[in-house]
Amino acid sequence: MNQPIRVRFAPSPTGPLHIGGVRTALYNFLFAKKNNGAFILRIEDTDQTRLVEGATAYILDSLKWCGIMPDEGPEVGGDYGPYVQSERKEIYQKYIHELIASGHAYYAFDTQAEIEQKRASEKENGNANWQYDASTRMQMRNSLTLGENQTAELIASGASFTIRAKIEPNHTIVFTDIIRGKVSVNSEVLDDKVLFKSDGLPTYHFANIIDDHLMKISHVIRGEEWLPSTALHTLLYSFFGWDAPLFSHLPLILKPDGKGKLSKRDGDKMGFPVFPLNWQSADGETYTGFREQGYLPEAFINMLALLGWNPGTEQELFGLSELEEIFSLEKVNKSGARFDPDKTKWFQQQHLKTQSNATILNSIKYSLPPNQYTELQLESICGLMKERVVFANDIVREAPYFFTEINEYDTKTIEKKWKDNSAELLQALLSDFNQIGDFTAHNIEVCFHEFINKREIGLGQLMPVLRLSLTGLGNGPQIFEIAAVLGKSEVHKRIEKAISQISIA
Repeated sequence: MNQPIRVRFAPSPTGPLHIGGVRTALYNFLFAKKNNGAFILRIEDTDQTRLVEGATAYILDSLKWCGIMPDEGPEVGGDYGPYVQSERKEIYQKYIHELIASGHAYYAFDTQAEIEQKRASEKENGNANWQYDASTRMQMRNSLTLGENQTAELIASGASFTIRAKIEPNHTIVFTDIIRGKVSVNSEVLDDKVLFKSDGLPTYHFANIIDDHLMKISHVIRGEEWLPSTALHTLLYSFFGWDAPLFSHLPLILKPDGKGKLSKRDGDKMGFPVFPLNWQSADGETYTGFREQGYLPEAFINMLALLGWNPGTEQELFGLSELEEIFSLEKVNKSGARFDPDKTKWFQQQHLKTQSNATILNSIKYSLPPNQYTELQLESICGLMKERVVFANDIVREAPYFFTEINEYDTKTIEKKWKDNSAELLQALLSDFNQIGDFTAHNIEVCFHEFINKREIGLGQLMPVLRLSLTGLGNGPQIFEIAAVLGKSEVHKRIEKAISQISIA
């Protein structure tokens, strides 16, 4: 296939975009970028009964947050629009009538109730797998049994009907899946699928192959759940005499225990998000998104990329531009990919470390407690803490000593490290600290080491009690950096307070 690479992500706005859908969008996006192609967003809203208000906007907002923006689509336009299926209704009419004229489709006037009654009757007679197909269609109310005149009369009278594909039995349908290889399906297992519904709109099966053809889609990259439908889609392409695109069906995203497909309920039960952004359902229930939980889009994308695809190296950390360079469908796994919440947090932690201090501060500055720090000091706090937290919002919780007075001191550190001469040493150290002109981390560290060398005492004799005095804790980031951020006056105040309170205790 020498045509330009064009791929599409075609979600239905029947609810929020699950991470499985985002991964499908991501793989389409990466494949397009790797091959200098186009990534198209198409909204497939032909199932009007299941549309959810706000779902289309949610899809668009999610893709924006992830940084995987389409080259063509509802908001950006393009030469092959409209990109919303409900706006393409007239286009489909032409092609369904072509199939009827060629004998590959027919009108069916059976009501849903009649079909269900037939299915129940067959089940009573021992046929639990009855379907509307080549072996049963001549027993039903359709244009094949009613004839041309009666069919025309029914249509003219406004009778409700669907249009079904006419699938002949004992025909081998073959297609190649880039991930799974050659697939052969006997048409005997296919039913005469409804292509047009009684509301005058096409079903997914029909609309998607028309749109893919007209939009010149070269590769269809979608979830594994669509694999059983691909034989029908391949057959529909052949009915029109069109070349089918190349197919790739992505593996399922599995629950953390590997048993079954990941669902939104799993996230609720186990305390992790499965949606990119917050979503509020019609019944008022809110599902937390990765964004609102504090994940960086870079970390989210990195995690998703490796959830079913392997670069073939030991490297795990990737930016989006790196992924665009190395992604290939041939390295997508066939088997399901297990979602690991802990690994997801690891990706977040690694990407947070790469953020500039200014960027991190900008993301949390409006949620910080009142403080007297300069912008530069707050950036220093972010720099100290980004190696030790998973989310930027954890900084205040993990380092409260930057924002509140120290009123409690870690008892284990007191028991192990506070000695009879600790107060005396701290008081003497404080005198030396007061002599420092430029109270920087470097100068504080030099002063401290000169002090312990002069006194001939070990690092472990004074460092823990200094940390205890300044933070109330027994561990944390570089203490000299902490002291520099706090400033000489605050360091003086805290050491004096610790000497007073701990010595009394």
